[in-house]
Amino acid sequence: MVPSLTPVGYNSARMSKGLDNQSKGAPGNGPDLDQWYRSSHFYGSNAPLLEAWYESWLEDESSVSDDWARTFNALRNGGSHEQGHLAVQEKFRQLSLRPGNQSVDTRHTDHKQASVSNLIDAYRVRGHEMAQLDPLKRARWRQVPDLDPSFHNLTDADLDREFDTGSQATPDRLKLRDIVDLYRRVYCKSIGAEYMHIVDSDKRRWVADRLELGGGHIELNAEKKIGLLERLTAAEGIEKYLHSKYVGQKRFSLEGGESLIPLLHDTIRHAGNQGVREAVIGMAHRGRLNVLVNILGKSPAELFSEFEGTISAEDPFRAGDVKYHLGYSSDVKTERGLVHVALAFNPSHLEIVDPVVAGSARARQDRRNDLEHDQVMPILIHGDAAFAGQGVIMELFQMSETRGFAVGGTLHIVINNQIGFTTSNPLDARSTVYCTAIAKMVHAPIFHVNAEDPEAVHHVMKIALDFRKAYKRDVVIDLVCYRRHGHNEADEPAATQPLMYQTIRQLPSTRENYAARLVKEKVLSTAQVQNMADQYRQKLDQGEQVAEVCEKPQKSKYIVNWSPYAGQPWDARVDTTISSKQVTQLSAALTRMPDDFEVHGRVAKIIGARSKMGAGEIPMDWGFAENMAYASLVAEGYGLRLVGQDSARGTFFHRHAIWHNQSDGRTFAPLAGVNPKVEVTIIDSLLSEEAVLGFEYGYACSEPDRLIIWEAQFGDFVNGAQVVIDQFITSGETKWGRLCGLVMFLPHGYEGQGPEHSSARLERFLQMCSAYNVQVCVPTTPAQMFHLLRRQMLRLYRKPLIVMTPKSLLRSKASTSNLSRLSAGGFQLVIDDPYFNPAQETERASVHRLVLCSGKVFYDLAEARDRSEKTEIALLRIEQLYPFPRDRVVEVLALYPNATELVWCQEEPRNQGAWYASKHKIEACKSEQHQLFYAGRRTSASPAVGYYSVHIEQQRRLVNDALSMGKGQADRNTQDMAADA
Repeated sequence: MVPSLTPVGYNSARMSKGLDNQSKGAPGNGPDLDQWYRSSHFYGSNAPLLEAWYESWLEDESSVSDDWARTFNALRNGGSHEQGHLAVQEKFRQLSLRPGNQSVDTRHTDHKQASVSNLIDAYRVRGHEMAQLDPLKRARWRQVPDLDPSFHNLTDADLDREFDTGSQATPDRLKLRDIVDLYRRVYCKSIGAEYMHIVDSDKRRWVADRLELGGGHIELNAEKKIGLLERLTAAEGIEKYLHSKYVGQKRFSLEGGESLIPLLHDTIRHAGNQGVREAVIGMAHRGRLNVLVNILGKSPAELFSEFEGTISAEDPFRAGDVKYHLGYSSDVKTERGLVHVALAFNPSHLEIVDPVVAGSARARQDRRNDLEHDQVMPILIHGDAAFAGQGVIMELFQMSETRGFAVGGTLHIVINNQIGFTTSNPLDARSTVYCTAIAKMVHAPIFHVNAEDPEAVHHVMKIALDFRKAYKRDVVIDLVCYRRHGHNEADEPAATQPLMYQTIRQLPSTRENYAARLVKEKVLSTAQVQNMADQYRQKLDQGEQVAEVCEKPQKSKYIVNWSPYAGQPWDARVDTTISSKQVTQLSAALTRMPDDFEVHGRVAKIIGARSKMGAGEIPMDWGFAENMAYASLVAEGYGLRLVGQDSARGTFFHRHAIWHNQSDGRTFAPLAGVNPKVEVTIIDSLLSEEAVLGFEYGYACSEPDRLIIWEAQFGDFVNGAQVVIDQFITSGETKWGRLCGLVMFLPHGYEGQGPEHSSARLERFLQMCSAYNVQVCVPTTPAQMFHLLRRQMLRLYRKPLIVMTPKSLLRSKASTSNLSRLSAGGFQLVIDDPYFNPAQETERASVHRLVLCSGKVFYDLAEARDRSEKTEIALLRIEQLYPFPRDRVVEVLALYPNATELVWCQEEPRNQGAWYASKHKIEACKSEQHQLFYAGRRTSASPAVGYYSVHIEQQRRLVNDALSMGKGQADRNTQDMAADA
């Protein structure tokens, strides 16, 4: 790499490029300028070296220092590659021929050209800081000295001189005064563009050319202008109608940001003309009702019924949530065909819908085999405070270019009302100048636009969508507007924003301003403008549809029919076995090593062991059973998507679904070869729980025929995604009627690893269980895991499955299964004690204590029971905690007619785990002869202790209590109950 050589007079801290002598003061005429030129790095004797460096830079921009890269880029002046190269070569040739006493005038001209280039670059970098973005005209930007020609030593005498513009989108040469006027129009009017942070020079040049094309003049024909006014009329019309008819009811009005409606309207149509066939939209409350009616074509009559409360309370699709959370879908007409537009359901946790929308979009792309991400586009509409304040935005941006989560670019639209939620000052809302600064992390272009200029909004929409299509990257439109009312219609914003709302109360609406503009331009008459508003009002009065959508849903092979999955019983039985022949074939496929492929020694040992398991030579472990479940489903045509922070290998080194060649790093996924017609995706995700789980939920809501699994590295990591669980996974069906078959693997078990790696907080899931909304299972054998996973897909019952997966049991010789279990039986809701032969009623009759448990603690209990030879105790495992298998529990309890004591044993503290959520269910199963006890850790504010020795003592005690319930344990139970009270 060329060393960093800071030339004399070059200030690398400055944002300007090329020649810069500000650190030494402006050179004057005569000896001062001559001395500057002799000390400049462009002086003739340096020309051959500079040309060599320049050639190196053309091949690899990282081959020179950042200072020289900026200098060479400025010299090339933005021309084409060939033109720029020839021009710079000629400059170097002239420099090499220049004698030491060359006239000052020529050198002065070259210096002036560099100064003009610096000025142009300053507009590109900082022009947005002086753009007229605020509709309220209250913003007070600091002065930007870089945008003043004098800052670059350009004087009034230079204004009528011609200089190179260095732009492909403008004339090659212009007078300086015309250059300044042009770049002020482009960068300092209604559009403020941030794109110079993009490291890819091609993308920067693309954006610059699109912005500068036309010199800042936006040319729209009369038809397009009338269309913009029609959309503004609709946006304003529905808000005024609701405000007058349903006074005081919350609707989260769009007033002040009405330009969103023409923006969305034109976005869908422009995208449709680009080949997009589906658009998935996510947004919070503000403007949602407006979007539903004016974009997606929801019947105004249906909306009014929701306001009036006339929707049947028995309808689960309408009774579950407030109207400004509801989703909708329709088919929108465009010039190149229909675009299916789906607005996602959304809770009040604002930005949490973003990864859900992205996941849904990715599922739709995969279903279409849309590898280039051209046919499905996600659109996310944000609030300014939420965009800046909620961390899931950062996580989603970080995911946007990764293999497992890329969607070909998301269009982000920020409804920037400049006040956020309740914040009284932007200084309290963020630490950045703009709410959109977070988007710079992925080098997304950001277009700030004044919402009072609908034509500028339309202009940036086209640039944004064209950028997304060209580069498959995220792009942001910051719609700078205002909020005419409070956060909701019952709020009084002037209480905390008196000056802002003095201005807003006197401000004509966006529609009024734009209508006056069109009347002045003689595009429409005043009467035509009024007639437009009257016609829209008349449609609302009649409850007519007001958007250009198909009245009947269109048939498409890409639209999923969820009706077969609705209303399915949770206890429907299905055959989850596979034949012995299938076992042999799939086992061979999963252990077949590619030619010239060398895996790590430990992995080779695991693969070798699996070959023996497939032959029935040794019992099968968890890794083998799990991979066999996947392979069998893939062979039957079900897709697989397994995502987690260490899922390919498995956090506990048990899965190895992807092998790594030790010689060259190549990877091999045996599951991918089982059925070439089926997609198998196994991704080690980024270190995110919230966004990734939200993404997988969105994916699963759009894809019922694929086994979709999210795995936590440790079960407690799911804490970071609690909002996804609360707002979507456990309540989405009740609120919105959304079915979802997502599987969550949460490693759970007390191994003495401290409070943060013991518990997946089972109690939280059980607390949220109701109306058969989810399934919560704790399998204790490899065969159980095999049948559980197959059951999830083979049944038509599509509910989220929460699996408390083991850790130490993955390698335990006690927790294995015979190969024959894959071809017989199924998932057992309750497992009877294998110690007792079902045919020997005498042995069962001798049992007086039944210990019920779930998970790893069974093996601790069994080991202690067998060691002490307490044959009067039976151990029963409840493998599915919800829906609770009451009938099966009653059936198993009845096998022990003389048992009088029931003990629930768990590893978790009393106030955690399954005890509180399951106690009343167990009591409903027992007979009058049974007395119910608890054995486990005492109540605790922490999931587990940190000291291993204490853990061991606690584990020993709870096992002993379960097997030898005596006065001490009874006293502890009494103490715990008193403490709880």
